[in-house]
Amino acid sequence: MKRLILAALLTTAALPLSATAATATPQAAVLTAQRDGVEVTAGALKMRLIALADGVVRVRIARDGAYPEDASWAVLPEQRKARATVTATADGFTTASLRVRIGAGGAITFETLDGKVISADAAPVAIDGKSFTLRKSLPITEHFYGLGDKTGGLDRRGKEFVDWNTDAFGFTSADDPIYKSIPFFLSTGAPGGSYGILLDNTYRTWFDFGHRDADTLTFGGPDGPIDYYFVAGPSLAEVTRRYADLTGHAPLAPKWALGYQQSRYSYMSADEIREIARHLRADRVPTDVIWMDIDYQDRNRPFTTNPTTFPDLPKLTADMKAQGIKLVAITDLHIAKVETGYAPYTSGKRGDEFVKNPDGTDYVAPVWPGASVFPDFTQTKSRTWWGTLYKGFLEDGIAGFWNDMNEPAIFNTPTKTMPLDTVHRIASDDFAPRTGDHREIHNVYGMQNTRATYDGLLKLRPNERPFVMTRASYAGGQRYAVTWTGDNSATWDHLKLSVQQIINLGLSGFAYSAADVSGFAGGPSPDLLTRWFEIGAFTPVFRDHSATGTPRVEPWVDGPDHLAIRRRFVEERYRLMPYFYALADQNSRFGDPIVRPVFYDYPSAASMGCNQSMAFTLGKALLIAPPPSPESPQTYDVCLPAGGWYDYWTGLRAGTPEAATTGPIQSATQAVPTEHAKSERVLETPRLDRLPVFVRAGTILPRQPLVQSTAQTPSGPLMLDIYPGGECSGTLYEDDGTTLGYQRGAFFRQTVRCAATAAGVTVTFDGKEGSLAPWWKQIAVTLHGWQGPGRVTQNGASLGAESDVSAQTLRFTIAAPGKAARVTIEKN
Repeated sequence: MKRLILAALLTTAALPLSATAATATPQAAVLTAQRDGVEVTAGALKMRLIALADGVVRVRIARDGAYPEDASWAVLPEQRKARATVTATADGFTTASLRVRIGAGGAITFETLDGKVISADAAPVAIDGKSFTLRKSLPITEHFYGLGDKTGGLDRRGKEFVDWNTDAFGFTSADDPIYKSIPFFLSTGAPGGSYGILLDNTYRTWFDFGHRDADTLTFGGPDGPIDYYFVAGPSLAEVTRRYADLTGHAPLAPKWALGYQQSRYSYMSADEIREIARHLRADRVPTDVIWMDIDYQDRNRPFTTNPTTFPDLPKLTADMKAQGIKLVAITDLHIAKVETGYAPYTSGKRGDEFVKNPDGTDYVAPVWPGASVFPDFTQTKSRTWWGTLYKGFLEDGIAGFWNDMNEPAIFNTPTKTMPLDTVHRIASDDFAPRTGDHREIHNVYGMQNTRATYDGLLKLRPNERPFVMTRASYAGGQRYAVTWTGDNSATWDHLKLSVQQIINLGLSGFAYSAADVSGFAGGPSPDLLTRWFEIGAFTPVFRDHSATGTPRVEPWVDGPDHLAIRRRFVEERYRLMPYFYALADQNSRFGDPIVRPVFYDYPSAASMGCNQSMAFTLGKALLIAPPPSPESPQTYDVCLPAGGWYDYWTGLRAGTPEAATTGPIQSATQAVPTEHAKSERVLETPRLDRLPVFVRAGTILPRQPLVQSTAQTPSGPLMLDIYPGGECSGTLYEDDGTTLGYQRGAFFRQTVRCAATAAGVTVTFDGKEGSLAPWWKQIAVTLHGWQGPGRVTQNGASLGAESDVSAQTLRFTIAAPGKAARVTIEKN
């Protein structure tokens, strides 16, 4: 080992606060080079920096000379064991893309190889008893995102937050904490590029993004490991993908999970569910799922069915299946303490599966069924037992499950949760067997609940993709469940907040997320419900849900005019299903969110000057631009990043390049074909029947004929809309939609590209990947931005084509190429 000594004079302000370190005597920092990083000793401070990958460094800090246990609920074991090649330097080490420097007292600086600072400690770690504080310098240019579904707007800069999963019914846009604890944040605007930090600590951690001190980013916790992962970009997308690698990619959801979903707390009987399904089908509202909230149960007891109102669950699921509708059932984690006649309790009691009081007795508390006990999900054996409880529901035909109340929520207590001294037995993964109190386990409890559900479903149906929805979770919880933002409210403010929450959830690993369309609490105005439908149609999970005792919010409730608008947007989602599904495939492989901030793929958008607080992209290709004040009729600018854009609804060019310097045009449809080299502004006037959506020039967008559910095979050709521009491409993806066959090669994936030529445009189909034959036999191509007639040939053979001068399109149909093919479009 190579030992280096730095004469590092420590100022009093930079000193750790522990009694062993609180001295004004100058300390020497000793660096011991390791094959994977460096170990640092500076007085009482001892820490290890480990390069897991070229852009990922783990920082482990010892208390009293002892490093925390090398175990994690969030970070995958193989990621913690991974190692990058490092080169030792006099003050730290380098990887292929990152320089790590150790300064006075062990302060860490992360830099690019050419010396640009990515992040720098403002002081070494401060330790005070069991609590700790980490401080980093905060340049004025930095902005922060992530932390899951926190409120307070999209940007975390200037705010502070606490991680403590909380049943937050009635939360406002400024309340914190709420349902999830995802101690991962991302930064943009640092001189050295974007980065992220995951503080892997399940206690009540906190984060201050320049709220108390505008020049300092501060975070820490009251106890637990001082263990964090620094993830360098330089792009925000690279940070997001590397975080997904660390904590696990979300599994590919069943295709039906991307369809429209109807819910209420509660549909009170099987007959009511049948009537809801009948109405949806009569009104031609495409639908894939109806949800069953707690009132389907017998006396609110999980894993039961009310024998009076739901007398034949298998018949109900069969009736729904015949209409192309799946049922998702809630299964809360509290088990009713009923000594006889209730198998979940008796089997759990027999196996000693429940959380304990400090005296060793089962912890009992009131929730929906009354006195209840709670599975000890930090034990592998208790998670396995929980998973067996789903056998009956799967046999009855239930397609997916909803784990609610898993913060965990407790009634009749001011803290809304378990006492902090409640005892959990830890016997799982690479943790040493031991007990932990609720201070440590609280934030990870809901995640382990969903893990038990997911693993149980997979064991019972080894070739089917589990679908689990959760309210509470922790970093890495995307491996087991989709999520939603909890009990929101039917207000314009919450509509706006929901967009920002979904974006930040996507940056925090949860690509599949939702907000209750309409708002859960209260009742929306007709206009609010319609606008929420429009925006919800472009979010990853699209569920209309409302609370008991509130006005009904099904699509038809406000009359035919509102129904027509809502249905049109639901239909558009189904037409876009091939694009949604290709994004889901991309997420499962690479970790890119389905819904993204505009600056994810277009970094310059952050400085374009428009109010983008409601704007987002669906993948890279579609930019959705609701009014930034959704309740207001005030006109607003939409900033379109450089490269050129089309109006999705008309297919015409949007804006002009001069608009960026000469002022906004009056309508997105006042477009002329141009070279669109600059960013643009488009002036929009809010209309209830219009949601501005734009398509990036260079997009090949797959769509399909309208269906009433994903269980229905589309009739007719796959549709490809080609919008010529730079880096022109698109992806076609298909599999069977429900099984794990895609993991064994039973899928279809094909990249399509386009390029402008002197004579026109060429379209190239790459060779296919996978063994599956997709449903389409033909592909109907619409080439946008085309003037006049054209001649189309495929591999030398002429094809018929129709031009539309007013729409500036050329249309033709080809046989779906199963192998590489080339189509040439030339002007006549």
